[in-house]
Amino acid sequence: MNMPTDAQALAQAMPDLDWITDAGRVARLSQDFAWFSPVLKQALTGLSGDAVVRPRTEEEIARVVSACARQRIPITLRGSGTGNYGQCTPLQGGIILDMSGYNAFCWQRAGVARAQAGIRLAEMDQQLRPHGHELRWLPSTFRSATLGGLFGGGFGGAGSINWGPLAAPGNVLAAKVMTVEETPRLLELRGAEAMLLHHTYGTNGIVLELEVALAPAVAWSECLVVFESFENALDFASRLGMAPGLEKKEVCFLGAPIPDHLASLAPHLPPGCHAVIAIVAPHSEAGLHQLAEPLGGTVTYRKSEDEVRAGGRTLLEYTWNHTTLHAMKVDKSLTYIQSGFNPICFREQVLALEKALAGEVMMHLEFLRTKEGAFNCSGLQLIRYTSEDRLNEIMQIYRDHGVQINNPHVYIVEDGKQNHLDPGVLAMKHQLDPLGLLNPGKLRSWETPAARLPSEAQPA
Repeated sequence: MNMPTDAQALAQAMPDLDWITDAGRVARLSQDFAWFSPVLKQALTGLSGDAVVRPRTEEEIARVVSACARQRIPITLRGSGTGNYGQCTPLQGGIILDMSGYNAFCWQRAGVARAQAGIRLAEMDQQLRPHGHELRWLPSTFRSATLGGLFGGGFGGAGSINWGPLAAPGNVLAAKVMTVEETPRLLELRGAEAMLLHHTYGTNGIVLELEVALAPAVAWSECLVVFESFENALDFASRLGMAPGLEKKEVCFLGAPIPDHLASLAPHLPPGCHAVIAIVAPHSEAGLHQLAEPLGGTVTYRKSEDEVRAGGRTLLEYTWNHTTLHAMKVDKSLTYIQSGFNPICFREQVLALEKALAGEVMMHLEFLRTKEGAFNCSGLQLIRYTSEDRLNEIMQIYRDHGVQINNPHVYIVEDGKQNHLDPGVLAMKHQLDPLGLLNPGKLRSWETPAARLPSEAQPA
């Protein structure tokens, strides 16, 4: 007979909580969309937690955390598993703390709202709209993604063209967190201090609630604009994004042959076309046409907010990494990279890279504001994968053109988006997770013996 792990024994000791111990279900809940990367798919195969718990109250979370601290059991946080870097895959087993049941909407007032970490973004947005507001950003996974999951491992989404990514000051205002100790404590972190837990894969603290700034609600229209010319499509997307008088939520550029991979939109996408997905305010549609027509653009699809709601399909679910998902359904050999261009010369960079790598790399761009406020584009390029070595060569070619790569083929925090880890991230882990039990193995800076000492105890 197989002996239960410490995590499974913990489940037996707390039978009133919602536990999952079936090995197959635990394995499924130990995965996210890391399979987008053939490198991560291989690296994370077979890794799993030992048990999953779905707490519904702060008291239940505290009981689990306290028991794990006493017994030194690793804890890996999970939202709904829509991440792409293996954030919720435990490297060392233990408990998966599934926060999706901790999902209450707390309050909304004066352009600010607060909710528990497990609330789904679609649900939160729906709660806000009757009061004249909406979330500032929606990832393409908004139907299932949680607020805490977006904060812990996401970037932004539709709306980032106006408000920048989550990391832009003023977007996330505060976080209520719980320490991982035998007697867990609750702390309220505000501003820059709260942002030390952003995009750290749940390695340095447990976020219970988030307070975020909101945007005025708009009855958005959704449009597809197609072009025969790559350069004209790029110029249209750029001009639409920059136009100060046109109100928009999303501008997504899809260079050929990406539109050929969007099977369910095929009636609106002529073979071989370049396409721009634009989500704009109704009063800005005339301006959209005014910009598109001189460049040879044709609007082949247009839906009002009421039509989108009635049909249950939104073009948002063809943007950001949903583009990757749709394309991989057609061609499983594809993978992707994440890139950040230079706001001063992104057009020249895009055209040069398209010339250098066309046929192997397909250009997908999301137009946005950087966290500093500059107009720019971020890439989620599709790649015809041949080998890890070639993948690394392609990323280096991008770097050689002055383009930043946020590597989506790694699971270590420092190797991905946080190329230069803020020392405050490690200091926050000392404060909130002094035993190092949160998602162990994902934060390299913690793995050195000196890093585990309190700062005042480290040698000079």
